This record gives sequence, structure tokens and C-alpha cells, in this order.
Amino acid sequence: MNYYKHTASIFLFVSFLFSCATSEKISTAKEVEKWEEQAARVTIIRDDFGVPHVYGKTDADAVFGLLYAQCEDDFNRVERNYLWATGRLAEVEGEEMLYSDLRARLFMTKEEAIANYESSPEWLKALCRAFADGINYYLHTHPEVKPKLLTHFEPWMPMYFSEGSIGGDIESVSTKSIKAFYEDNKSLGLNSYGSGLVKPALLEEPKGSNGFAISGEHTASGNAMLLINPHTSFFFRGEVHAVSEEGLNAYGAVTWGQFFIYQGFNDKTGWMHTSAYADVIDEFEETIVKENGKLYYKYGDKKRPVATSEVTMSYKEGGAVKQKTFTTYRTHHGPITHKNGDKWVATALMWKPVEALIQSYTRTKKSNLEEFNQMMQMRTNSSNGTVYADAEGNIAYYHGNFFPIRDTTFDYTKPVDGSNPKTDWQGLHALHETIIVENPPNGWVQNCNSTPFTSAGVYSPKQEDYPVYMSQSPENFRGVHAIRLLKKADNLTLDKLIKLAYDPYLPGFEVLIPGLIQAYESENPQDPKLKEAMKVMRSWDYAVSKESVAMSLAHFYALNTSKNGSAPKGINLMERFDYYAKASPEKERLALFQQTIEQLEKNFGQWNTPWGEINRYQRINGDIQQAFNDSLPSLPIGMASGNWGALASYGANTYDTKCLYGTSGNSFVAVVEFGDKVKAKSLLAGGQSGNPDSPHFDDQAQRYADVKFKDVAYYLEDVEKRAKATYHPGQKQRSEK
Repeated sequence: MNYYKHTASIFLFVSFLFSCATSEKISTAKEVEKWEEQAARVTIIRDDFGVPHVYGKTDADAVFGLLYAQCEDDFNRVERNYLWATGRLAEVEGEEMLYSDLRARLFMTKEEAIANYESSPEWLKALCRAFADGINYYLHTHPEVKPKLLTHFEPWMPMYFSEGSIGGDIESVSTKSIKAFYEDNKSLGLNSYGSGLVKPALLEEPKGSNGFAISGEHTASGNAMLLINPHTSFFFRGEVHAVSEEGLNAYGAVTWGQFFIYQGFNDKTGWMHTSAYADVIDEFEETIVKENGKLYYKYGDKKRPVATSEVTMSYKEGGAVKQKTFTTYRTHHGPITHKNGDKWVATALMWKPVEALIQSYTRTKKSNLEEFNQMMQMRTNSSNGTVYADAEGNIAYYHGNFFPIRDTTFDYTKPVDGSNPKTDWQGLHALHETIIVENPPNGWVQNCNSTPFTSAGVYSPKQEDYPVYMSQSPENFRGVHAIRLLKKADNLTLDKLIKLAYDPYLPGFEVLIPGLIQAYESENPQDPKLKEAMKVMRSWDYAVSKESVAMSLAHFYALNTSKNGSAPKGINLMERFDYYAKASPEKERLALFQQTIEQLEKNFGQWNTPWGEINRYQRINGDIQQAFNDSLPSLPIGMASGNWGALASYGANTYDTKCLYGTSGNSFVAVVEFGDKVKAKSLLAGGQSGNPDSPHFDDQAQRYADVKFKDVAYYLEDVEKRAKATYHPGQKQRSEK
């Protein structure tokens, strides 16, 4: 079957109907003709879960179809990602997003994005054009879809979204500090040393991931395996498959609007990105002087002019669009983002959009470890660690990829003196100088946003061999959990790997709860209700389940210790648990547990409420920020917070509700086995589509709750067997007989 041949009898021409009051550009007849010609070279096959398998003659054809299919599934999120990235979100969501937009413009203007696109190699420009054309053709053929703002996409837009994560490094720069400087003209120290970088709150659900790579010595088949387990916001990742006659055949998760598979696999290699939390963003305090009405900053024994420019920002207020104009400032270190006392602070981070986009795309076509390492030589994957496995049996872990060389006599966890040339970045560390684990003798590697110095057990890299800035991530309970399991892993199949990845044990409570039990036995209170609750806690095996009452008690007790307890400030969660287990007053532990009992009784009628009645999954509509409602249907979820050591992370909170509702954690999950043929299983939170009217809006929700993975259709023969619709972009989805 040739999916690329133009067949007039099945190609449906959709007449030119494109109208929108805020249209930035009307498509020309010549553009429409070009789109139709490209659409005829693309076939989309939707399988029984709605996953789009996109087949194109060239890579550009596949990208065109991939973006068209993404828009079919969730144009709303595709558009929002580019509103955010290009700095135009306030035009839709109002003034509160103005400083997010200004942050985007501080690091790259539209003119700079265009210049980066124009300087790209021709093959990459072709992909960028296909990206824009695929979205624009979707809008052209779907006049009923009304974009909030972006009625025409441009090929330079991917320059803003080149590394993979929607936030990436830039999201670490505080918009609060930018507002304080550019609007209020005041200093804003977010902590004792005036950093303008956002630090995660103590109990914030980990925005990271788990990745395991396991060699054949621990698998039943003798082939390497990979766990792909990002912990991200629900519904911001689609599951896709892109194939071309130019060697592309990648399957996995794509953040809406990307034209490359971000976390996934081809038939020879697989890659899983975790957040490495390495120090790759630095702040430089600039000494500003004003002479003859011009601004300069001191650098050594000289003065350099501060680069200035005018930026006019639009924002929505009521039914009107208003504007603010800012004068922005930049030194050779980067844009000025905030002020510490009388010092202006410039923030330096990696900004190589062309190179990062090349690395992100070419990663998906590598065939072996040697080729993968050659790609990693580009060193533009700045915010991520990478867990890797391949069909030759290799496994590896890269803790970060982009590392500026710095003088370690300075403490770069704090703003450094920008007037001292010695604080400047001195080029980049070569790949072989970074923290890498390849084929360790133990036969596995893991990262759970934890320290790389336990990534391969006793065969892990040694901390003293690397500059301090290459890894400051502490160990966490998920890392502890992963290591214990992997040490015992053997004879693994895909199903056994899923069971391992969803192991219900919570090592955080192994630390915290014995201290509570000890306090009870020591104080010996006579409250019968407390006695019954402690009986439950004594018999608990520290495993989460829908039926567990102990899980309900432990979750809220842990929250209460962290929010209301006496633990010293500045210590991390593992240290806090240790404090409440061993050092806190025993009366305080019991008082906090009593608060927990009262809280459960108030909200749920009884303290012995099973976890599944509290911890819920709900998807009511396709809104980006959904309003949860206790009175509407939801599903019980037997997973828990990654903070407590749950590998299968489920980040849930209350939202003017009594129940907890999940919004992040396990989103797209896949297990992959390499060999003569690649095999995989996957699961997506909710479903592939953001449209509540689609059968694939929530068709994986019960599977998600039951941990029932689906088989991945990777090879064409398998895709065809499961095909539910086959069509060219521009056609209505034609159902299979």
C-alpha cells in the first residue's frame, strides 16, 4: 500500500474559507495549492486509541502531517504553547501574564527569532516551514476553529520552543522579579542573596520524571529495556508516531506544537529526558554608572555601554487591548532581570535555538550509541538529563548536556560580580567532561530527578571528580525507591517492568511514620479514636492503594508536619521527615496527627476514609485549567505524590473541593524493549484528544486508574490491523470498514 501517492478519488478539496476578526494574515490561493500538494503526500492513520501514525514521503511531509494531527487533537494547547513561548499570552489572558511575555521578549525578540530561522540549514528551514504549513492548513480546512489570537503560524516560531520542555530554562526566571524591576523600579530579593530564580516550594509536586534503562542481563529476552516516565502536567503531551522515507520512524510523547518526538524511541534507540536540576543558569550583578545621559556597566577596568531597546507589549483588559512600553536592558551576560540593592542583575542561560532544534530533531533518527554521542556533542540539551537504551544492548545516562566552564572559586548558586571578568563563562565543557554513565557492570541506570552519584549504584560517578556546579541535586525518596527495586530486578518482561515502575511502596513513610508510632507509645494517650488510628498505622506496609486508610492518614499527616510543624527552615523534605521521626517533640507529632484525624472527619465524615475516596481523577472538559467539582463523576486513583517516594507519581490537590484531584505526575508512560524488533506498551492520562466530544477524550482514564497499558502499534502491519481511520490532511477522518 503506497501512502504517499496522490489519489484524486479519495482526496477531498476543502474550499477556501478562512475568516477571523483578529486574522493576522489571509492565506493566498498559491499557499493553499502548495498545502494541498503536500497534504496529498501525507497519510494519517488513527489507531483504536486515536494515536496518529503519520506517514510522509519526506521528513518535511511527516512534520506537516504531525502538526496537522496535533491540531486535530488539541489546537487549543498548541496555540497556547506558542502564545506563551513567543510572549503574547497577555493578549489573551490579561495583564497578569504581561511579565511572562516580557520575560520571553527579554531573551529573544521576534526579529531575533526570524534571524535564527534564516540562518538555519536548509533542511531545518524546510521542517520549520512544514510545521507552520501543517498548522495553517488545519486552520484553513477547519474554519469553525477560532484561534484565540494566532490565526497564522510562521516558520520562525519553533525557534522559541527548541529544546523540548514547554518551560525549559527560561521558566526558572522569576516574573515577579522582572515586574519589580521593570514596573516598580525597586529591588526584590527573593531570598537572602537576592536570586531572581524561582525555587520550587517545599511541598510542590516534583516537576520531573523517572527514567530507567536496563541491560539484557536483567531481562527475560536478553534485550535492553527503557522506562519512559515523565511527570508533567496532564494533557500537555500527545502520543504520536511520525514516519518518512528519509529514515524517520519515531514514536513517543510530543509537547503540543513540537515537530520532534521529545521522549520516545525508534526501532534502534530510545531516549527519556528527566529534569537534571544542574546549575546551568547564572546571575551577574552589574555595577551601573550613568554618564552624559547614557548607561554603562563596569567590566574590569573599563566601562561598557548597556544595550537598551524599546519593547511594546499588548495585554487584554476587559474587552479592550491595551499596551505598555518598556525600555529593556542587556549586558554581555544577558538581559537585566532584577535588582539587588544598587546592583542590576543580568541572567545568563543557554540560548542557541538553531543548535538546540537540530539536536532535538536529529536525536530521533540515531541508530546506535556512537551516533547518539555524536549528537550529544552539540551540548544544547541544557535542562535535561537523558536516560538511553538501544538495540545493541547499550544503556547510558547523561546528567545534563550543557555546562559552561566556570571558576569554582566563585559561588554560582548566588549572583556573582559581573564586573569581574573572572566570573564570566569560559566556553563549554566537552561532552566527555560531563557526568555520563555508560554500560555500568550492574546492568541498570536510573534518574528520578535525584543525584547522579547514585544513578548506577556502586558504579555511579564520584562526586569529587566533577565541578560542584555539575550536580547539586540531592537524593530523594523516588531515587531511594528506584535503586532498591533495580538492585533486585531480574528476568524482566515489559509487564514486569510496568509492575516495577508502579511499585506502591512509599519509602518516605518508612522514615516518618515510625517516629509517630514511637511518640504514641511514649506518651501513651488514652483517646480511643487515636488508639484505633494508631493501630491502622502500626499494621501498614507503607504501600499506597485505593483501599488504604493508612495512606489517607499518612498523606495528610505529612502535609501537616511540613506546613504546621517546628522543623528548621531551609532543610529539604528528606531532612524534614527525619526531623519528625527523630528530633521533633513527641507531643508535637501527636498533636499534628490529631489535626489530621480532625481534618479527615471534617471533610469526609470519618477519619478512616479509604484513599481512593479522597484521591481522584476527573476530566470534565477540555479547558486548560479545569474547574474540579466533587459532585461530578471522577475515578479513584491508587497512586500518590512523588514527594513521598511514589515512582508512579500523582500530583493532586484540592481546588475549592474536599477531594484531591490530580493535575500532574504520570502523564505519558511507556516501556520499551529493543531487539530485532522493538516492542512497547504505553499509557496516557485521559486520552489523546482534548475534545470532549471525541471518543478518545477519556478512553484511557479507566486504564490509567487500573494501570492497564495498551500495546504500541509501531510497524505498519500492526498499525493497519488497528486502523480506525485513514486519511490525508484536509479530509474528514474516513473510518475503516
